Amino acid sequence: MLKVLFAIVTGLFGAALLHLVIILSLPYFSEKDAYTRVLAEGSRHIFHRLPDQRDRAGLVQDDPFLEASVCAYDISQGPIRIYAQGNVPFWSLAIYDAASNEVFSINDRTAAAGILDVVLATPVQLTVLRKSLPDPISQSILVETQQADGYVILRTMLPQPSFAPATDSFLSQAVCAPFEWRQRQQF
Repeated sequence: MLKVLFAIVTGLFGAALLHLVIILSLPYFSEKDAYTRVLAEGSRHIFHRLPDQRDRAGLVQDDPFLEASVCAYDISQGPIRIYAQGNVPFWSLAIYDAASNEVFSINDRTAAAGILDVVLATPVQLTVLRKSLPDPISQSILVETQQADGYVILRTMLPQPSFAPATDSFLSQAVCAPFEWRQRQQF
């Protein structure tokens, strides 16, 4: 009977200690989430090139055959347009909300003519856009998200060093910016 009581007390003490450690360590780990690390890269609505993992600690790319850029966005004031084109062997785009839930993804094999052209907006913003679809985005893929904040990851393949100029050009010319049109609506 004494052994059972000792086991119960030890289990309760261990559980309490474990919960205390988890609660005290939450601030440390909550500052290390992907969205916070993307925001630390720089301004919103600009693609920031991720460095190679050998260059520094923090948000890095770890695949030697891929080059990547990230862009934090805020669509609370209006939609954003994500656009890129170039002659690269492969590209992919993934859009995440602030909680790192994937909202949308596409690659050059599923995009029209291999061109990246996406407009990201809230449901209300998309309704307004669809009523009078501006000509610049008439061929764009319209993506809806409930969350106003998030981030975009654009990756391109770099199978050999000879592809570096095309890859650099593709990523440096990629756009992740608020979309403005003449008949500006209030969102």
